[in-house]
Amino acid sequence: MTTQTIRFYHQGTVREVGGVPASRTVLQHLRDDLHCTGTKEGCAEGDCGACTVVVGEADSSGHLTLKAVNACIQFLPTLDGKALFTVEDLRPASGALHPVQQAMVDCHGSQCGFCTPGFVMSMWALYENQPKGAGLPTRDDINTALSGNLCRCTGYRPIVEASQKMFDEQLYPRAALDRAAVVKALQSIRRSATFEYIAPDTRGTSFGTSAFYAPVTLDAFATLRAQYPHARLLAGSTDVGLWVTKQFRDLGDILYIGNVAELKAIERDAQTLTIGAAASLEDAFAALTADYPELAELWTRFASLPIRNAGTLGGNVANGSPIGDSMPALIALDARVVLQRERKTRTLPLDAFYLGYQKTALETGEFVAAIRVPRPAPDLRFRTYKVSKRYDQDISAVCAAFALRVADGVIADARVAFGGMAATPKRAQQAEAALKGACWDATAAQRAMTALAADYQPLTDMRASSAYRMKVACNLLWRFHLETRDADPLALRDVNAFAFDAGARHAAQEPTS
Repeated sequence: MTTQTIRFYHQGTVREVGGVPASRTVLQHLRDDLHCTGTKEGCAEGDCGACTVVVGEADSSGHLTLKAVNACIQFLPTLDGKALFTVEDLRPASGALHPVQQAMVDCHGSQCGFCTPGFVMSMWALYENQPKGAGLPTRDDINTALSGNLCRCTGYRPIVEASQKMFDEQLYPRAALDRAAVVKALQSIRRSATFEYIAPDTRGTSFGTSAFYAPVTLDAFATLRAQYPHARLLAGSTDVGLWVTKQFRDLGDILYIGNVAELKAIERDAQTLTIGAAASLEDAFAALTADYPELAELWTRFASLPIRNAGTLGGNVANGSPIGDSMPALIALDARVVLQRERKTRTLPLDAFYLGYQKTALETGEFVAAIRVPRPAPDLRFRTYKVSKRYDQDISAVCAAFALRVADGVIADARVAFGGMAATPKRAQQAEAALKGACWDATAAQRAMTALAADYQPLTDMRASSAYRMKVACNLLWRFHLETRDADPLALRDVNAFAFDAGARHAAQEPTS
C-alpha cells in the first residue's frame, strides 16, 4: 500500500516522517526520534502539563493561531500541515534566554525543573497571543493559561509573577515569533485533498498495517466514514489518546475529523447556535458563553486550556460519558444533535441520544456533524454548577444544569439535567414535573428536591458516595432557587455562604406543603 509522509514545520524546517505507528505520540517522537528532551512525560494522560507544546495552524487567509496542547496524548499524524514549537525553539541564535525563560529565572519560578518546560510553553503561548499594545493579561488570563500545568515544588506565586513580568519590555525586549516565515512554510505543505498515511505493522501479523485518513472536506469525510464504518473516529485525542497511553489498545484504522473546515464552523441565526462537531471546546464554549454568560465558570473549569484547545464539543457529546461536563448544560438548554451518514442527516434531541452507559443512538456509518442550541429566551433562568475535589482540571462528582422559563412568577417549562448521577447524562423528569406549573418559590424548589430521589440512584465511586451525590444534587437545586427567585435573589457571594447549609437542612426534613 502506498502512503504519504507526515509533514510538519519544526525548528525552522519542514520535517517529513514515515514508518511509525499512527498512534505514536508527539511526545514519543520528540524525545525518542528527535532527541528534543526538554519536553517531559509526567502523567501520560494530559493532566500534569509537563509535556506541553505549542501547535501552530495557518488558515487560508494567512492568519496563524498558536495553541498549547499536551504532546503526550496527541498522535503524530495529526501534526500534518501544522507547526510544532517546543521549549528548544525559544532560545534565540544569540544564546540569550527568551523573555519568558528569563522572567522564570528572575522570579525563581523553577526548582527541580521537571515541570518548568511545560509551564514555559504555556506562558509562551500567552506571550505570543497577547498583541503588542493590547495591554497586559489579567490574573484570570494567566490562571487560565496555566490551568493545565501542575506545579510540584515551587508553588504558583513566582510562576504567576513571571507570567506578569515577562511582558515588561524595559526589562526584556520583545522577542516575537517570525509569523510570516511560519505561515509561508505551512502554506507550502497545505494539502488540498485527503491525507493518507499507512502505518507499518510494527507489532506482528496479528495487527497488520493500519491507515490514518485526514480528509479536508465534509463530503470526503462522509464518504470515508461510509467506506470504513468501523474506523476509529479521532477528534482532539483527549480521550482516545489515553486508550493508547494507559490501556495500550490497538486503534486500527483512524479517521481524523480535525482538518474538516466545515465541521469546525460555528454559526448563528435568530433561533439557533450551530456548533460543528470539530470545533474545539475552547471555541465552542466561547460561542456558548456569548449567548449564555451563566456558562462562564463551567467554561474555565472544563478540564484545562490545553485540553480545551485540542478536544472538541462533538467528541465530548459523542463520547457518551456519564460525567461529560458539557452534556447537562446542553440538555437543559434543549440542544439537538445532528447525525450524518453519507449525504443524509437526521436530528435528535440530545437527551434522546444517550441509550445506556456509553451507548448512543449512532448507527453504523453515522457521525456527529453538529450540535444545535436554541438562542436565549428572555424569560429563561439558567445556571450550571460543577462539584469536584479540585477546582481546576478535575472530573465532576456532580455536574448540574437548570433551565426554567418563568412567566408572571409561574414556571411554564422546566429542564433539569445532571451528570455523574446516572449511567448517562440524564434529565430529572420527576423533578421537572414537580416544578412545571408551580410558582417559583421555596415550596416548589423543596418539592423538586424531594423528587430527585425518584430520578436518580447514584453510584458510589472514588469521586463521591451515593449519599453525597444525592445531597449535593439537592443542594444545587436549592442554590439555583436562591440565585433566581423573584424576591431578593442572592448574589454569588451570598449563595456560597448560605446555599449549602439551607440545602443540608432541607435534606433532613420533609418539604413543607
